[in-house]
Parts: sequence; C-alpha cells; structure tokens
Amino acid sequence: MEGVCPVQRGCREVRAVPGPGRDDTRALTVVMHTAFFVLLGASLARYLARHAEGPHTPWIVALSALLALLYVLGVLGVPGVSGAPGIAPGTRPTRRRTAWLAVVVAVWALLVVLAPSFAWCAVPLFYTGLRTLPPRAAVPLVALLTALAVGAQLSLAGWPDPNVLLAPPAVAAVATTVHVVMQRQAARRDALIADLVRTRRELAATERREGTLAERERLAREIHDTLAQGLSSQRMLLQAADRLWETAPDIARDHVRTAASIAESSLAEARRFVHDLTPADLAGGGGLPRALHAVAERASTPALTVRVHTDGAPPATLPAAVESALLRIAQGALANVREHADATTATLTLTCLDDQIVLDVTDDGRGFDPAGTPATGERGHGLPAIRARLRQLGGTLTVESAPGEGTALSVAIPLERT
Repeated sequence: MEGVCPVQRGCREVRAVPGPGRDDTRALTVVMHTAFFVLLGASLARYLARHAEGPHTPWIVALSALLALLYVLGVLGVPGVSGAPGIAPGTRPTRRRTAWLAVVVAVWALLVVLAPSFAWCAVPLFYTGLRTLPPRAAVPLVALLTALAVGAQLSLAGWPDPNVLLAPPAVAAVATTVHVVMQRQAARRDALIADLVRTRRELAATERREGTLAERERLAREIHDTLAQGLSSQRMLLQAADRLWETAPDIARDHVRTAASIAESSLAEARRFVHDLTPADLAGGGGLPRALHAVAERASTPALTVRVHTDGAPPATLPAAVESALLRIAQGALANVREHADATTATLTLTCLDDQIVLDVTDDGRGFDPAGTPATGERGHGLPAIRARLRQLGGTLTVESAPGEGTALSVAIPLERT
C-alpha cells in the first residue's frame, strides 16, 4: 500500500514457516543414519564371530572403519546428506555430493564382495541415495545396490532362493516409489505455499492501493464541497464588490463582509480536516437541521435567498456518515445553484421517514437538460461527487430539470432499523 488506510492495519506480511513435515523428515533421516551404523556394526560383528581368523579380516575391519568414517564425514559436511532436505526434482547434484556417494557405494560394494553379510547396509543406503541424487540418477543406483544385495545373499544361500531373489527388489521398489512420491508431493506443497504467499502479498498490495485511492477520492469530495466551494463563492463576491465599489459602496461592503464570513467558515472546515474531517456545522450540536440552516445562511446573498424546511425529526441515532453526506450534498448542490443556475430562490427540504431520509434541493433558476449532461458532469464536479457519496451509503439521486424551469434534486438514503 502506498498510503495509510484501514486496510493497511489489517494486512500483515505472510511468511512461509517450516511445517511439521520438515521435523518428520529430520526424524526419518536420523533413524536411517542410525540404522546404517547399527547394520554396519552388526555385519562386522557377524563376520568377526564366524571368520575372526580369516585372511580377509584385517581388510574387512579396515574397510568397515573407512566406510563409517566416510559416512560420518558426509553426514556432517555434505549438503543434502545430513538433516537438511534432499534436492528438489530436476535439480542437478553437486560434484561434491556425487563424489562422496560414489566413494561410499564403492567401499560398501567391496565389503559386500569380501563379506556378503554387509549387504544389509543397502537399505539405509537406498534412502541416502534417494535423498542425495535426483530421481533419474537415484533409481539406477538403487537398482545397482539391490543387484549387489541379491547377489551377495544368493552366494550365502548357495541356491536360487525365491525369497532372496524377490524380497530385496520388492523392498527397493516400495522404498523408491514412496520416497519419489513424497518428494513430488512436498515439491507441489512448497509451490502451492509459495503461490499462496505471493497471492496474499499481491492481494494486500491491491487492497492498500484501493484504500489509498478511495481515501484520495473521499478527500477530493470533501475539499470540493467545502474549501473549493468556499473559495469560489469568495471570488464571486469579491468580483461583484469590485464592480460595485464606486457605484454602490454599501452593497459592495456587504459582499466583502459575506466573503469574510465564508472565509471564516472555510477556515473552520480546514481545521476540522486536520482533526477528524467531521463537518464543522455538525460539531456544534443541534444535529442536521441546524447544520442545514447554517449552510443556507452562508449560501444566501442579496441575489439568492435560501430557505430550509424540515418534515419530521431525524432519528436520534442518525449515523454520522449519513449526516455528513447530506450536509456535503447540500453544500455542493447550493454551490451549483450559485455558479450555474442564476436563481433567486433555493429551498432545502429535509424529510425524515421510517426507512429513509430524503433531502430535496430546488431552485427557480435557468435549469438544464439532464439527458444531455454526461454522468461525468460537464457542469463541474458537483453531481459526480454527489453520486460517489451516495454509492457508499446505498442511496439514490434523482435530478429533474428543464431549460428555463429550474432544477429539483432529490437524494434518498436508506436507514437501517434494528
């Protein structure tokens, strides 16, 4: 939002935070790493228990220690192998990650050739390979690990055991499928969250911009109906006083005094803008009828008489927004009468009904053709400003006029009853 508006206070920046899925992934990673060392130790213990005096024992012990050391170094120093998330689908692995995994697999394969019982370490290596490499590279690696594990188990069995032939590939297929599906779901979830965050931010920015534009439009209407109209009236009165200064000094002085009164009222409105933008005429008590009388008194000139009639009493709980809108509409309508109608009499009629409040502004001026006046208003900003105010309150505007027959403007605003 470019400016300050009520929407801004309700819009907060949205940030993506790690969800429970990240903690679950870390827990699974810890379990798999622990399982690798448990299986490695169990395989070494089994080998030593059966072949402690064998010629390959020193090599088996050394290779087991090397494999454990390489795995620890990878877990601590290779990105994507430790508790951090695996790489995203379609992302190429780094050379460091690939080299580390290749060395680990090579040492493990040599161990399996020398001691087939180490084939059990293939299960956690499945997970490590799937997390370290993208699916296109991880699936062939899992197939290779599975083939080595099956070959090692067959050498121990001594015959083509169907369980040995089918169980490891089935386990590898299930593990690979589950991991790939979970990774893709996680990627889609992350993309959805990112899209949601971006949409929320764009929506917040749009709401802020709309709030700023609405506030600017409201201020423009307030200034037009008060300060701008007051300045226009002052200019007209002072111009008239200048023309009559030599020939009719008393009338000229009356014009100057009236202009000074309007200037004082405009100054009060300007000060009111600084505080809360409530019309100054409504701040002194007496409600809307008294404020309309004050507006009519200021709008009256030697050439124009403005009267006020009230039919019924306004509700005691008349919303401030309705009071302010009707007062501003009266000010704008009378300004149009002064500037365009060339009228001698204007009347403000406030009618208070059960379900709505109606303000009529009539004059005996020159009139105009409403059908020939665009909605944007070639006559100025008065009618568009009135329509804009009424749209916010659900009100209606009716204009009846004809050339030479004066103008009647009727505004109706519905009232909510509880």
